[in-house]
This record gives sequence, structure tokens and C-alpha cells, in this order.
Amino acid sequence: MKLWPRILADPECTAKAILADEVLVGHISCFKLDGHDAIGYWISKEHWNRGIATRALASFLEVVKDRPLYARVARHNAASIRVLERCGFTLTGYQHSPADARYMECEEAVLTLSDTLPSKSH
Repeated sequence: MKLWPRILADPECTAKAILADEVLVGHISCFKLDGHDAIGYWISKEHWNRGIATRALASFLEVVKDRPLYARVARHNAASIRVLERCGFTLTGYQHSPADARYMECEEAVLTLSDTLPSKSH
């Protein structure tokens, strides 16, 4: 809760609540990370495996049009990687992420949503 006043006051950040059946179940945001537009989301554990994250991200990407967009997720978090890939992100590499005040040290998958959509063949 300490972070939200700063997040909401940042004009370069777009943050939205995620609702399921009119219940607050998480949040999603676009923010600057290392000078790039990045996306992040969180869903309360009791609401996992219901497709909520995928639907929320797909809807959010209709609002946030900036491209490229980046996402970083713990390499072992296969479910979150699948959510990003379902919404058009592609795995572009891995990087070591040292521990900080909020997160423990881990290897992260880096995913990118490019500025151009893949062409569809007919």
C-alpha cells in the first residue's frame, strides 16, 4: 500500500485495478523500467487459474498502445510467461535480477511486445 500514492502520482504510469465478478482481485500497470515501457500485474493467489490475468492483460493492451513493451518475470513462473505469450509477448532472453527491498534474487525471463504485429498469411 505504501507504493500506490507514488505510482498513482506518476504521470508516466498507467495503473488499473483488476476485478472479477465485481471483486478486486489484482492490479496491472505500465511504468518506466530502465528507461523502457514495462508492464506488470499481480493476481491474488485464490483467483489463479481462471484466465483472469490473460483477460486483464489483453484488455489493458487495448488502452496502453506504447510499443515496444517489456515484461520481466521470474524464470520459474511458467504461468505468468504463458499469460504474456498469449497476449503477443515473445521471450527475448534471460537476466539475473539481484535481490532488492521488494524481491528476492532470481533469474528473470525478459519478454517483449514488439511495435509491429506479425503479418497474417491468408
